[in-house]
Order: sequence, then structure tokens, then C-alpha cells
Amino acid sequence: MTTNEKISQLRTAMLAAGAEVCLIPSSDPHVSEYLPAHWAARSYFSGFTGSMGTLVVTSTGSALWADGRYFIQAERQIAGSEIELQRIGVEGVPTVNQYIADHLSEGQFLALDGMVTPTDTVKQLEKLLSKKGAGIKSVDLVSGCWEDRPAIPSTPAYLLDVKYAGLSAKEKLALLRKELDKKETKAMVIPRLDSVAWLLNLRASDLECTPFALAFCFVTPDDAMLFIDRSRLPKEAEEALGQQGVQVVDYDKLLGTLTAYHHNLPVLVDTAGTNWAIYNTLRENPAFTLVEGGDPIQALKGIKNETEIKNNHNAHVKDGVAMVRFQMWMEDRMTQGIATTELDVAEVLKKLRSEQDLNTDTSFGTIAAYGANAAMMHYQASAESFATLEPHGLLLVDSGGQYLDGTTDITRTYALGELTDNERTYYTYTLKSHIDMAKLQFLSGCTGGNLDIIARAPVWAHGIDYRCGTGHGVGFYGNVHEGPHSLRVTNNVVFKPGMVVTDEPGVYEEGELGIRIENELLCVEKEKNQYGQFLGFETITFCPIDLTPVRPELLDQAEKDWLNAFHKNVYETLKPHLTQHEADWLLGKTLPLA
Repeated sequence: MTTNEKISQLRTAMLAAGAEVCLIPSSDPHVSEYLPAHWAARSYFSGFTGSMGTLVVTSTGSALWADGRYFIQAERQIAGSEIELQRIGVEGVPTVNQYIADHLSEGQFLALDGMVTPTDTVKQLEKLLSKKGAGIKSVDLVSGCWEDRPAIPSTPAYLLDVKYAGLSAKEKLALLRKELDKKETKAMVIPRLDSVAWLLNLRASDLECTPFALAFCFVTPDDAMLFIDRSRLPKEAEEALGQQGVQVVDYDKLLGTLTAYHHNLPVLVDTAGTNWAIYNTLRENPAFTLVEGGDPIQALKGIKNETEIKNNHNAHVKDGVAMVRFQMWMEDRMTQGIATTELDVAEVLKKLRSEQDLNTDTSFGTIAAYGANAAMMHYQASAESFATLEPHGLLLVDSGGQYLDGTTDITRTYALGELTDNERTYYTYTLKSHIDMAKLQFLSGCTGGNLDIIARAPVWAHGIDYRCGTGHGVGFYGNVHEGPHSLRVTNNVVFKPGMVVTDEPGVYEEGELGIRIENELLCVEKEKNQYGQFLGFETITFCPIDLTPVRPELLDQAEKDWLNAFHKNVYETLKPHLTQHEADWLLGKTLPLA
């Protein structure tokens, strides 16, 4: 079926349900960023495959919202359909809620599936639509319109050993209950997969490249219930959880359990991370007193413990070895003139990481983007559309690995031969931005929004910007994108020692080039004096940065000193894990910048 035919089928279902508008978010019952195929409804109906986006269908039209990472990709993927692209953040573009309100009149209804729509979203829409006398119907229109819908994943689940996680589920539950007490609450439903994974040390492979299990958790002062497909959890794992105070219940029993619960409790509800169906169920049970607030697990897991930090270091060393071997492979192919495609790059990186101890997968789909393809920040080569590398220009490679002892995310932009003045200049601007963040010392209390501005200064000075944050938090053997902190102008979370964040500024010029340089940074304490505690970053990624495109005259001495010290550390850290030939090659790549 074509995109227009799918939308037409959805309109028929809307009419039957008595709704004039339908909202399809990028979400699942756990409000996930990366979705199992079963819940990728926005992709199915629109054809747009980016990780973020919202589709709205009315009786006469349809529109798709995407952010700056996906402007180019979205435009291409919806071309030829009736869908109108709405570029988020661009002047004159309405918000999703404004658009919905503009297409509803008194007595009309918006249809949405409460099981996959965040509570915050529904509350905002209710408030807006009530002013017009319009309403909302929580109804699943997708299932009846989606032929051959993929099954709900149910991969084998297991418990991550405490030697990797640092704390047992029992210890983490105790930490959570202390946080609930601080908020004058006693219970919490936990729908977020990353929160459940951290809290119970639970892992599986239900999401592509992300080791999570589809599960909910309900925590009270005396009990914890894990809602999961029990057939996939080994008996010994269920017994181990039981010994730590966790009862295992079937996945589909959550709403029924909440409905029947009769002990009076104040319940903390994270409205941003809880779907509307769960919220309504809690609200309708008089035993519960709802207290709205953020998920405290997000803050707890955002600060890595000592064991996680040590393990994460080991994961990055292994990842650095794989990246060195990849670059040697690529340079050898280019020297010999062997035809190499973007698909080859992704395949080889996956293979080299799989050879490292404790590797389980990649941490996201590798972005191997040559030339102008790299202008699309989240470009994905496919069997139907890919580029062959040529001995000129730049290759952007954004990749990462999942290891039992950590999650990695790294981007390098490589010179494949002759470069234009623009390529060299933009590359150096990007490097300046990257270094300025990595070497920054800042006073405790600064937020991600405060720090993001520092990285943008070198590109802003030349009238350039990048339509994304400078960096994101990274989970521990979890989601490669995990908060609550990030380097983004809108982020108001205060940075604290133990937080891990990426440093990945870039320059993206449509039809010309895309450049990004990314390392992971660990927030650490620096000096303390009469002004307070100063913090900074320790770079925990070990891989050389290509110096070939650099214009040294554009770097100041402090930036050169940082770059030389970084490369010395890369060489000394990786050398013991490399063959003599590989170490000699790396030495040449990490010589001080002239």
C-alpha cells in the first residue's frame, strides 16, 4: 500500500470512531525513544523512519513534524504523498497542538491511543481543546488498519551481574524508596524501560541495539512487582528477583492490578514518562492519591557509580581498539583502490566490535555517510540507497557498541583524499567547538543549557549553527540516549560528577557536507576554592581524531595543547591492547600537531 492509501484507510477508521482528527506519536506503552517495530505506527503510516516525529491526520489533510536532525530525510521520505512537512523550530511553523486545535470545532473529537500517548501530551491537548468545546477519544485505530503488523518482541530476559552494575536490585529499590519518601510519596508505577532496566538490573533485546525488556514495575513501601512475559524469564532469574523482594507478574496484568489495588497510598506519577491509560487507571482508583513529579530513577542512574565508571572505561578501551582496526582497514582499502561502500563500513564496524570481549551488539544503527549524505544528521544507508567512497572529500562515521560493561558512542569524520577549503575550514571549526567543551572548567550548578552555549561559540562566530544539542547522556549497558542531563539549550538539569555525556558539535550544509566529531565525557570534580566547587570533564573515548583536515592556524595554543594531550593518552591507553603493527600505525596518527 502507498502512504496515501494507508492514510485513507486510517480516515475510514476515524470516521467510524466519530473522530475528525487522529494523532499518531512516536511512542509505545513505555514512552520509548527507540520503538519495537510493533509500535512504529508513525513510520508505517507516513513512510518517515526517523526516531522522532509526530503524524497528524485530519479528514482533509495530514502533516508530519520533524526536528532539525531530520528535515532532509523527512522531506525525501514523504515526497509524493499528501503529507505536509512541518519543520519544528522554524518560524511560522505551528506546533502539533496548535495544528490539531485549528482543525477541530465544537463537538468534534481527536482520536489517540491512550496506551501509547504520554500523559503530558493528553493533558495539554485537553486544556487546549476544551476552550473550543472539542474532546478527546482514547481509541486504538492503528491495529485495525495495519496489515501484517509485526509481533510484540519477547526476547530472552536476564539479570545483569552486580560486578557490572555495581548495585543489586535490592539496593537500588532502597535508594528509590528513599527518594519517594523525600517527595512525600510511597509508591510509583515505572513504565520507562531504561528505569526498569536500571532498577532491577534487567536486560533483554526487545529494542534494536538497546538491551531492554518490555516490562513495567510497580513499587510500594513493602513490595515490588515486575510485569513481564514470564515465559521469557529464566526460573533462576525469577528466583533471584524474589530473594530481593521482587514479585514477577504477567506483562498484561498491570492495569488490572492497579484497578484492584486497595491499600491507600500516595503515588508518584511521572506524567512525561507515563502513558495516558496508566494515568487514568491510577486516577480512577480512590485508593491512590496522585502526586505528579519527575521519575527519580532518571536522576539516580544518571550519576554512574564507581563500578560502572570503571567498567565503562574498559568498554571504551575495547571500542577504541575496534575503531583503530576499522580506520586501518578503511585506509588500506582506499590505498589499494578497492571499491568500498557505506554499507561495507557499517558491516566491518559491527564485525570488529563483535570480536571484543563482552560485546553484545551495536548501540545504534551505524551512520556511515559519505560527502553530501552526511548533511543528514541521522542518515542511514540502505541496500536501495548507498554511496561508494571515493578518494576525495569526507566520510562521517557515527557508531557505537553495547558491552556488558558499558555503552559507547563515537563519531569520527575522515579525510579520504583531496579536500576543499570549505571542508577543511568547517572541520576545524567543529574541532574547536569539540575541544572547547572537553577542556571546559565550570562552576558547580551549571546546567546542560548553560554549557551548550560554550560549544557553539566557535561556529556561531562565523554565522553557523547545528540544529541539535551538543551532546546527550549515555546509559550504562542501556540506551545510547539517556538523560536526564544533556548538552542542549533547553536542558535545565544541573551537571554533577559521575554523569556521562557526549560532546558532538558539527557543521551540516545541505548538498555539500556533514562534519561531526564526538567523544564521551565523564563529569569530574576540579578545584574547590572560595568561589565554590568547580567541575570539568574527563574524556573517556580512546580513538584518534583525524588531523589531516585540520587548519592549525585556526586553533589557539590551548586547543592545540588539549589535542596533543588527548592523542598522547589515546596512544598510551590503547598500545597494550594492539599488535606492534597496529601500535606503530597509531603512533603516527597521534603525533603532536605541528
